[in-house]
Amino acid sequence: MVLPDITQGLSRGIDFDNQKHTISLSIKIDSYERKANLTMSRPEFAQQSKAIVLKKPLELALSAVDLSPAEEGDVVVDILFSGISTGTEKLLWSGRMPAFPGLGYPLIPGYESVGRVVHAMPKATHHEGDFVFVPGAKCFGDIRGLFGGAASRVIVPSARALAIDESLGERGVLLALAATAHHAYQGRPEHQPDLIVGHGVLGRLIARLAVAAGRRPVVWETNAARRAGAHGYTVVDPADDSRRNYASICDVSGDPSILDALIARMAPGGEIVLAGFYEDPLSFSFPPAFMREARIRIAAQWQPQDLNAVRSLVQSGALSLDGLITHRSTPPDADAAYRTAFNDPDCLKMVLDWSTLL
Repeated sequence: MVLPDITQGLSRGIDFDNQKHTISLSIKIDSYERKANLTMSRPEFAQQSKAIVLKKPLELALSAVDLSPAEEGDVVVDILFSGISTGTEKLLWSGRMPAFPGLGYPLIPGYESVGRVVHAMPKATHHEGDFVFVPGAKCFGDIRGLFGGAASRVIVPSARALAIDESLGERGVLLALAATAHHAYQGRPEHQPDLIVGHGVLGRLIARLAVAAGRRPVVWETNAARRAGAHGYTVVDPADDSRRNYASICDVSGDPSILDALIARMAPGGEIVLAGFYEDPLSFSFPPAFMREARIRIAAQWQPQDLNAVRSLVQSGALSLDGLITHRSTPPDADAAYRTAFNDPDCLKMVLDWSTLL
């Protein structure tokens, strides 16, 4: 017995309208046709967040904010921990950030956050439950996200979130600085610095990456309390260092007046990499730089390949993120936490624990 082929003359059509969140379905067999429209509402839980809002320089508070609607490919992330940057965030907080397009108040700071995906939109590359690093967000309507990571909930394109090992916990916020450190030299053993200026978190990560690449750099630190914590490299007071043949020098001090002192310590044909952030103009005396054929290079913001590289180094055990978080606080105490992060020399890295709000 041969059954008839009922697929003959069958046509189907499915249209998805992402803006209206509707699906139009039509099925037609010869002249017989049926249509159906389905409507899906956006997830209501994703529409509000609590965030650190910097209303103007020196004035911030934890505030309720509305979130922009999630779009195709987005993920909704509940933030568990966020770090406070003592570079760019300090300049935004103090009002000393040099003008750039998009700068203005009010704003939500933060680009060092980790959390859990609680909702994934269609075509997102992450799934609910994934533990991810988030380098900021722009999902707060008229409130600027500069860089938007200091919030209890964010909505970001899934490509912006990086899946990481949940065992990292709060240490995951350090991946941004680790990627910044990696970007300065791209992990190339032959180009690692001989001298690093500054033993804050960024300086320590640059030194740890150099050690992982087989080098043993010297680190200058003028604050005696910050000279501890070296593993595989040496930290000294620059006044006690007489060496004048450093081939590669990396400055993370942010001191705009330091170039002449560094040029005086470099070998002929040497290089200075400026990996800090400088709010004032830099200058140097030309003759000493001319005599040494000095090269000066600027290391800018990390790229996605840097973030992937340091994730691999951390997962393999080649790069440790231990011992860098020294202070912790909660979002309701953010004002005091930011002041401590920026003014207490004993504070290497301050982390806000957003899980207290869940």
